[in-house]
Amino acid sequence: MESFTLTRKDMARLLLALNGDNGGNPLQVLQCAWMRNHQGDADNRKAAPAFLSAALPPVVEKLIKGTRVKGFSLQEIAALGRLIEYSSLSITAMQNWVKRDFKEYFDSPKVGKKYSINQAALLFIIDDLKGNLDFESIRKLFCIVFNKPEDESDDLICPVSLYEAYSALFEKLDANNDQLMDTAGFVSDSRKQDFVTENVVLAAADQCAAKLPELTAKQREAVRNFLFIAAISIQTAYFHSVSRRYFNATMFL
Repeated sequence: MESFTLTRKDMARLLLALNGDNGGNPLQVLQCAWMRNHQGDADNRKAAPAFLSAALPPVVEKLIKGTRVKGFSLQEIAALGRLIEYSSLSITAMQNWVKRDFKEYFDSPKVGKKYSINQAALLFIIDDLKGNLDFESIRKLFCIVFNKPEDESDDLICPVSLYEAYSALFEKLDANNDQLMDTAGFVSDSRKQDFVTENVVLAAADQCAAKLPELTAKQREAVRNFLFIAAISIQTAYFHSVSRRYFNATMFL
Protein backbone atom coordinates (compact mmCIF):
# COMPACT_ATOMS: atom_id res chain seq x y z
CA MET A 1 0.00 0.00 0.00
CA GLU A 2 1.45 3.34 -1.07
CA SER A 3 1.95 6.15 1.43
CA PHE A 4 0.87 9.74 0.84
CA THR A 5 4.02 11.89 1.09
CA LEU A 6 4.11 15.68 1.37
CA THR A 7 7.02 18.06 1.10
CA ARG A 8 7.36 20.63 3.85
CA LYS A 9 6.17 23.25 1.41
CA ASP A 10 3.04 21.13 0.78
CA MET A 11 2.45 20.89 4.52
CA ALA A 12 2.97 24.63 4.95
CA ARG A 13 0.46 25.33 2.16
CA LEU A 14 -1.97 22.93 3.84
CA LEU A 15 -1.67 24.77 7.16
CA LEU A 16 -2.06 28.13 5.43
CA ALA A 17 -5.17 26.85 3.64
CA LEU A 18 -6.63 25.74 6.96
CA ASN A 19 -5.99 29.27 8.25
CA GLY A 20 -7.55 30.72 5.11
CA ASP A 21 -4.30 32.48 4.23
CA ASN A 22 -3.34 31.20 0.78
CA GLY A 23 -6.48 31.48 -1.33
CA GLY A 24 -6.87 27.72 -1.74
CA ASN A 25 -8.45 24.96 0.26
CA PRO A 26 -6.93 21.86 1.90
CA LEU A 27 -8.31 19.48 -0.72
CA GLN A 28 -6.68 21.44 -3.55
CA VAL A 29 -3.33 21.38 -1.74
CA LEU A 30 -3.55 17.60 -1.28
CA GLN A 31 -4.62 17.08 -4.89
CA CYS A 32 -1.71 19.14 -6.21
CA ALA A 33 0.78 17.24 -4.04
CA TRP A 34 -0.56 13.87 -5.18
CA MET A 35 -0.65 14.76 -8.88
CA ARG A 36 2.87 16.19 -8.79
CA ASN A 37 4.19 12.90 -7.44
CA HIS A 38 2.09 10.84 -9.87
CA GLN A 39 2.37 12.80 -13.09
CA GLY A 40 3.05 9.65 -15.08
CA ASP A 41 -0.05 8.00 -13.65
CA ALA A 42 -2.08 11.09 -14.48
CA ASP A 43 -0.89 11.05 -18.08
CA ASN A 44 -1.91 7.40 -18.33
CA ARG A 45 -5.16 7.93 -16.42
CA LYS A 46 -3.93 5.73 -13.59
CA ALA A 47 -3.92 8.42 -10.89
CA ALA A 48 -7.28 7.37 -9.42
CA PRO A 49 -6.40 3.64 -9.14
CA ALA A 50 -3.07 4.60 -7.56
CA PHE A 51 -4.83 6.83 -5.04
CA LEU A 52 -7.18 3.98 -4.09
CA SER A 53 -4.18 2.03 -2.84
CA ALA A 54 -2.80 4.92 -0.78
CA ALA A 55 -2.73 4.72 3.00
CA LEU A 56 -4.52 7.78 4.37
CA PRO A 57 -4.66 8.66 8.08
CA PRO A 58 -8.13 9.66 9.37
CA VAL A 59 -7.12 13.32 9.65
CA VAL A 60 -6.39 13.46 5.90
CA GLU A 61 -9.68 11.74 5.12
CA LYS A 62 -11.35 14.44 7.21
CA LEU A 63 -9.67 17.16 5.16
CA ILE A 64 -10.57 15.48 1.88
CA LYS A 65 -14.21 15.43 2.94
CA GLY A 66 -14.03 19.17 3.46
CA THR A 67 -14.55 19.02 7.21
CA ARG A 68 -13.79 22.41 8.73
CA VAL A 69 -10.71 22.06 10.92
CA LYS A 70 -9.38 24.80 13.19
CA GLY A 71 -7.21 22.65 15.43
CA PHE A 72 -5.65 19.22 15.84
CA SER A 73 -5.06 16.68 18.59
CA LEU A 74 -1.47 15.55 19.14
CA GLN A 75 -2.36 12.25 17.48
CA GLU A 76 -3.56 14.11 14.39
CA ILE A 77 -0.45 16.30 14.29
CA ALA A 78 1.73 13.19 14.55
CA ALA A 79 -0.22 11.58 11.70
CA LEU A 80 0.32 14.66 9.54
CA GLY A 81 3.98 14.78 10.53
CA ARG A 82 4.51 11.21 9.34
CA LEU A 83 3.47 12.33 5.85
CA ILE A 84 6.35 14.84 5.65
CA GLU A 85 9.37 13.60 3.74
CA TYR A 86 12.58 13.10 5.76
CA SER A 87 10.64 13.70 9.00
CA SER A 88 10.94 11.60 12.15
CA LEU A 89 8.11 13.16 14.16
CA SER A 90 6.55 10.86 16.77
CA ILE A 91 3.68 11.19 19.22
CA THR A 92 5.99 10.29 22.13
CA ALA A 93 8.42 13.08 21.29
CA MET A 94 5.62 15.62 20.94
CA GLN A 95 4.14 14.63 24.29
CA ASN A 96 7.49 15.39 25.89
CA TRP A 97 7.74 18.72 24.09
CA VAL A 98 4.28 19.99 25.05
CA LYS A 99 4.48 18.75 28.65
CA ARG A 100 8.10 19.54 29.42
CA ASP A 101 10.66 20.83 26.91
CA PHE A 102 8.49 23.57 25.32
CA LYS A 103 5.65 23.63 27.80
CA GLU A 104 5.34 27.43 27.78
CA TYR A 105 4.27 27.35 24.12
CA PHE A 106 1.73 24.58 24.66
CA ASP A 107 0.44 25.30 28.17
CA SER A 108 -3.06 24.83 26.88
CA PRO A 109 -4.55 23.95 23.50
CA LYS A 110 -5.85 27.12 21.85
CA VAL A 111 -8.83 25.59 19.99
CA GLY A 112 -11.04 23.94 22.56
CA LYS A 113 -9.20 20.78 23.55
CA LYS A 114 -7.09 20.84 20.39
CA TYR A 115 -3.93 22.62 19.36
CA SER A 116 -4.10 25.52 16.92
CA ILE A 117 -2.67 25.54 13.40
CA ASN A 118 0.19 27.74 14.66
CA GLN A 119 0.91 25.30 17.49
CA ALA A 120 0.99 22.45 14.97
CA ALA A 121 3.49 24.45 12.90
CA LEU A 122 5.62 24.97 16.02
CA LEU A 123 5.82 21.22 16.53
CA PHE A 124 6.91 20.72 12.92
CA ILE A 125 9.52 23.46 13.35
CA ILE A 126 10.91 21.84 16.52
CA ASP A 127 11.15 18.53 14.69
CA ASP A 128 13.13 20.18 11.90
CA LEU A 129 15.52 22.03 14.19
CA LYS A 130 16.26 19.21 16.64
CA GLY A 131 18.58 17.48 14.19
CA ASN A 132 21.08 20.33 14.46
CA LEU A 133 20.26 22.13 17.71
CA ASP A 134 19.65 21.12 21.32
CA PHE A 135 16.37 22.12 22.95
CA GLU A 136 17.90 24.97 24.92
CA SER A 137 19.18 26.54 21.69
CA ILE A 138 15.78 26.10 20.04
CA ARG A 139 14.08 27.78 23.01
CA LYS A 140 16.48 30.74 22.70
CA LEU A 141 15.61 31.10 19.02
CA PHE A 142 11.90 30.92 19.84
CA CYS A 143 12.33 33.61 22.51
CA ILE A 144 13.87 35.95 19.93
CA VAL A 145 11.37 35.34 17.11
CA PHE A 146 8.18 34.69 19.09
CA ASN A 147 8.89 36.82 22.19
CA LYS A 148 6.31 36.03 24.91
CA PRO A 149 5.09 32.44 24.49
CA GLU A 150 1.58 33.26 25.71
CA ASP A 151 1.12 36.23 23.36
CA GLU A 152 1.02 35.50 19.62
CA SER A 153 0.52 39.18 18.76
CA ASP A 154 4.16 40.02 19.52
CA ASP A 155 5.64 37.41 17.17
CA LEU A 156 8.08 38.77 14.59
CA ILE A 157 6.49 36.27 12.21
CA CYS A 158 3.79 33.72 13.00
CA PRO A 159 4.85 30.04 13.15
CA VAL A 160 2.88 29.00 10.05
CA SER A 161 4.38 31.81 7.95
CA LEU A 162 7.85 31.01 9.27
CA TYR A 163 7.39 27.33 8.42
CA GLU A 164 6.20 28.23 4.92
CA ALA A 165 9.09 30.63 4.37
CA TYR A 166 11.91 28.24 5.21
CA SER A 167 10.18 25.32 3.48
CA ALA A 168 9.97 27.37 0.29
CA LEU A 169 13.58 28.45 0.78
CA PHE A 170 14.72 24.85 1.10
CA GLU A 171 12.86 23.72 -2.03
CA LYS A 172 14.27 26.63 -3.99
CA LEU A 173 17.87 25.99 -3.00
CA ASP A 174 18.11 22.26 -2.46
CA ALA A 175 20.04 20.69 -5.30
CA ASN A 176 19.37 17.16 -4.06
CA ASN A 177 15.63 17.30 -3.46
CA ASP A 178 14.69 15.65 -6.75
CA GLN A 179 17.38 13.01 -6.83
CA LEU A 180 16.15 9.51 -7.52
CA MET A 181 17.86 6.30 -6.61
CA ASP A 182 18.10 3.75 -9.40
CA THR A 183 17.59 0.03 -8.98
CA ALA A 184 21.32 -0.57 -8.59
CA GLY A 185 21.42 1.69 -5.56
CA PHE A 186 23.22 4.55 -7.26
CA VAL A 187 21.97 8.11 -7.28
CA SER A 188 20.80 9.30 -10.68
CA ASP A 189 20.58 13.06 -11.23
CA SER A 190 17.19 14.38 -12.27
CA ARG A 191 18.58 17.89 -12.62
CA LYS A 192 21.90 19.69 -12.57
CA GLN A 193 23.54 19.42 -9.17
CA ASP A 194 24.92 22.77 -8.02
CA PHE A 195 26.69 23.14 -4.74
CA VAL A 196 24.76 25.64 -2.63
CA THR A 197 27.14 27.81 -0.66
CA GLU A 198 26.52 29.43 2.70
CA ASN A 199 26.41 32.88 1.11
CA VAL A 200 23.80 31.78 -1.44
CA VAL A 201 21.52 30.42 1.29
CA LEU A 202 22.01 33.52 3.43
CA ALA A 203 21.23 35.80 0.49
CA ALA A 204 18.02 33.90 -0.25
CA ALA A 205 17.02 33.98 3.43
CA ASP A 206 17.75 37.71 3.47
CA GLN A 207 15.35 38.23 0.55
CA CYS A 208 12.62 36.39 2.48
CA ALA A 209 13.19 38.45 5.63
CA ALA A 210 13.17 41.67 3.59
CA LYS A 211 9.49 41.02 2.86
CA LEU A 212 8.78 41.95 6.51
CA PRO A 213 9.26 45.75 6.33
CA GLU A 214 7.48 46.33 9.64
CA LEU A 215 10.44 44.79 11.46
CA THR A 216 13.60 46.60 12.49
CA ALA A 217 16.88 45.73 10.78
CA LYS A 218 17.93 43.68 13.81
CA GLN A 219 14.63 41.79 13.86
CA ARG A 220 14.85 41.02 10.14
CA GLU A 221 18.37 39.70 10.68
CA ALA A 222 17.04 37.40 13.42
CA VAL A 223 14.32 36.06 11.10
CA ARG A 224 16.86 35.67 8.30
CA ASN A 225 19.16 33.63 10.52
CA PHE A 226 16.26 31.47 11.68
CA LEU A 227 15.32 30.74 8.05
CA PHE A 228 18.94 29.85 7.28
CA ILE A 229 19.23 27.51 10.26
CA ALA A 230 15.94 25.78 9.46
CA ALA A 231 16.74 25.29 5.76
CA ILE A 232 20.11 23.76 6.62
CA SER A 233 18.40 21.55 9.22
CA ILE A 234 16.06 20.13 6.56
CA GLN A 235 19.09 19.36 4.42
CA THR A 236 20.57 17.52 7.40
CA ALA A 237 17.35 15.49 7.72
CA TYR A 238 17.63 14.63 4.03
CA PHE A 239 21.16 13.28 4.48
CA HIS A 240 20.05 11.28 7.52
CA SER A 241 17.29 9.77 5.40
CA VAL A 242 19.70 8.85 2.61
CA SER A 243 22.09 7.33 5.15
CA ARG A 244 19.32 5.15 6.61
CA ARG A 245 18.26 4.01 3.12
CA TYR A 246 21.80 2.95 2.27
CA PHE A 247 22.12 1.13 5.60
CA ASN A 248 18.86 -0.74 4.98
CA ALA A 249 20.00 -1.59 1.45
CA THR A 250 23.29 -2.95 2.83
CA MET A 251 21.47 -5.10 5.39
CA PHE A 252 19.21 -6.43 2.64
CA LEU A 253 22.12 -7.67 0.49
